[in-house]
Amino acid sequence: MKNKAVILGSNYYIGLSVLRCLGENGVKTVAMDYSREGAYGSKSKYCLEKYVTPHYKNQTEAFIDYLIDYAKKQEVKPVLYPCHDSYVEVVDAHLDLLREYYLISQQEKGLWTRLMNKDILHRIAQENGVLVPETVRVGDADFYDRINSEIHYPCIVKPVDSVAFVNQFRKKIFLAKNAEELKSAIDKANEANLEVIVQRIIPGFDDHMYTYDAYLNQNSRVTHYTTCQKYRQYPINFGASVYTSQKNVPILHEIGSKFMETIQYKGFGEIEFKKDAETGEFYLIEINVRTTNLNSMLHKVGLNFPYIDYCELTGSPLQPKAVTVDTNRVFWYAFEDVLAVRDYLRSGQLKLGDVLKSYLKPKAFAIWSISDPLPGLTFWGILIKKATGKLLKR
Repeated sequence: MKNKAVILGSNYYIGLSVLRCLGENGVKTVAMDYSREGAYGSKSKYCLEKYVTPHYKNQTEAFIDYLIDYAKKQEVKPVLYPCHDSYVEVVDAHLDLLREYYLISQQEKGLWTRLMNKDILHRIAQENGVLVPETVRVGDADFYDRINSEIHYPCIVKPVDSVAFVNQFRKKIFLAKNAEELKSAIDKANEANLEVIVQRIIPGFDDHMYTYDAYLNQNSRVTHYTTCQKYRQYPINFGASVYTSQKNVPILHEIGSKFMETIQYKGFGEIEFKKDAETGEFYLIEINVRTTNLNSMLHKVGLNFPYIDYCELTGSPLQPKAVTVDTNRVFWYAFEDVLAVRDYLRSGQLKLGDVLKSYLKPKAFAIWSISDPLPGLTFWGILIKKATGKLLKR
C-alpha cells in the first residue's frame, strides 16, 4: 500500500477512529493539525507521521500550500481525509487544485459545502421529494404570523452555516419558546453576522433520531450501508450522538440511497433523520459529509468506511456490503454521555433504571481502546489539566 492517508484533525475522536481504521489494515497514516496541543489522536500507535500545519482558517493559503508541498514529496498521491467540518469547507473550496495532488472521494467542487448549508440542503431535499421540517426564513413576508400558523412554539432557530455558529455560540441551535425568545435569538445571530432559519420541531424524544450511513462509489452508487438509532445526545435534545446503536431500518435505505444517488454524491455520507412520533414519517435533518462520530461503532459491526474509501480510490474496491440485521452494538462517548445523562435525569426525560439498563449493550468506545491505549490516556490527561486549571483560578 504505497498511498499514504493524510488525516486532517486528530484533536477529536473522529480523526482518531480514521487513523485506527486505516492503520490496522496496513495503511501508512499521517496526522496533520494546526497545533500539537490537544491532538490526542496522533498518539495512536497507528499514526506513523505527524505534522503541525498553518491554521486552516487564519492562514488558508499557507495551509493549502503545505498540503500540496507534502503531496509533491510522495511517491504516489496520498488519500485525503478531512475529519472536521471546518477542514471539509477548506478542502471543498480548493477541491479542483487539491485533486491534482490527492485522492479525494468527492469530485464536484461545492457539493460538500452546499449540503452542509442547512438552507440549501432544505431546498435540495424538497426538490427531490424528501421530507424536511417546515421552515420559515428570516425576512420572509408575514414572518411572525407564519411562525404562529405554520411552525408554532417552541421552535428551532437553526444556523445556515453550522460551523461558524458553533464556533460563535458553542451550541448547534437556539430554542425559542415564544416570540420574545425568537426575536432575541435572531438578534444574537444578526449581531454575529450569521444567517439563520426557523424550523418546526418534529415531535419525538431523542430516540426518534436515526442515521443512514452509506458509501457511494465513483459512479454515485451505494455499495455499503447500514442504519442507526440514537438513544442519547449532548447537548440533550439538539446535540451530537453520545450513545447510539446500529439498528436496521429498511425505509431509511430506500429514502437515503435514492436521494444520495440522485444528487451524484460520492464517498461516505451520513443522513440524520427524525421520526415523527405522531405520524411515523421520517424527516431529513442534516447530512454529515465527513466521517461520522459513530465511525468506531460502524467499524465494529463490519463497515470500515475509511478503508472502503481508501481501497476504491487506490484502485482495489472492496465487495459491496450492507449490515441489515440488528447487531445491538452501541457507540459510546462516555465523557459527554455522563453530562447528557445528568441533564436527562434533571429534566425528567429519562429514569436512572432505564439508563443503567442501556449500558448492558456491547459497546464501541469513541476514544478508549485496550490495544491502543495512549490516545485515551492522553485525552484524560487533558481533561484533568483543564479541571485543575479551573480550580486554581477560583
